[in-house]
Amino acid sequence: MQQKTSSDLLHYEDITVGETVPFGRKRVTKDEIVAFARAYDPQLFHLDEEVAKQSIVGGLCASGFHSCAILMRMLADEVLNKATSLGSPGMDEVKWLKPVRPGDDLTARYTCTSKRVLGSRPNVGLAPVTFEMLNQAGDVVMIWRSNQLLAVRHPETKAPSPAGPKVQSAPLQSLWDVTGPAPSETSIYFEDRVIGECADLGSHAFTKDEIVSFAEEFDPQPFHLDEEAAKSSLFGALCASGWHTAAHYVRLSIASRQRIEAKIRAAGGRVAVYGPSPGFKNVRWLKPVFVGDTISYRTRTTETITLKSRPERGLIVTETQGRNQKGEIVFSINGQILAERREPYRA
Repeated sequence: MQQKTSSDLLHYEDITVGETVPFGRKRVTKDEIVAFARAYDPQLFHLDEEVAKQSIVGGLCASGFHSCAILMRMLADEVLNKATSLGSPGMDEVKWLKPVRPGDDLTARYTCTSKRVLGSRPNVGLAPVTFEMLNQAGDVVMIWRSNQLLAVRHPETKAPSPAGPKVQSAPLQSLWDVTGPAPSETSIYFEDRVIGECADLGSHAFTKDEIVSFAEEFDPQPFHLDEEAAKSSLFGALCASGWHTAAHYVRLSIASRQRIEAKIRAAGGRVAVYGPSPGFKNVRWLKPVFVGDTISYRTRTTETITLKSRPERGLIVTETQGRNQKGEIVFSINGQILAERREPYRA
């Protein structure tokens, strides 16, 4: 088979704004759902069929972050590894619309909504893209609003001037510079969650073997798999998939909540039911996570939302950041999760 050259790969110029492109196919198994949940999201409706039947989701389903990892694998196989992919700085929004069940046959499609060459890097293009994942019934089960970096085939000597004045993003405030009360360890009902409460979730050290293993299963792009290929990428060295960094945020978040739940049960209290999540916003992969990096995660409750449509649940909104051993913030996300109320909401 003839090896593809760089000129054969999809470049920034080849992306057509407004065109919808189908790609990928994946049948989901129960074993895969349970294995991912055990590793990263051990909530019982992802692990135990009988418990899941009695839960709000009505049956065993994949973790939302597992669904993201599945779509990432389809995207890497069918699109990014046939393109001059330079990674992604993050996602504006992810919506989980329907549960992904064992036996589901999933497909995907993407639509580029706009594109521009970076003013600071005329050889790099940025394309905001909407991704949709569908099940065998044609139902959209998940939506991503993402941003993709691609190489420009024919860079201009001088980058084009951006239209209008450049909007400066507000600098990200480190959560390690923010103080707030710790979450209650006697009750986690919606009514007892406090805006401004902060918690350190723990840390994780990323090894080469783990980075490569996760990438082989979910994000097989060269800069996550091969040290030599990574050296010539924008990252300069082997680095973890952004979804790998996010997966440990999920794992540590669940572990932190489960520790509090264990204390409540030990004291004879009743534990409020949490989950599922409708999605998240503003995930940013701000710096690469390299082999040997230790990422610490800290979270802050930013909003509690009463839901008239779900009077027995409320929505908890959090901001979580990950920082490396140098004190550099490498990851941030605005998460959302449903939490049981002590008393149903009454208008």
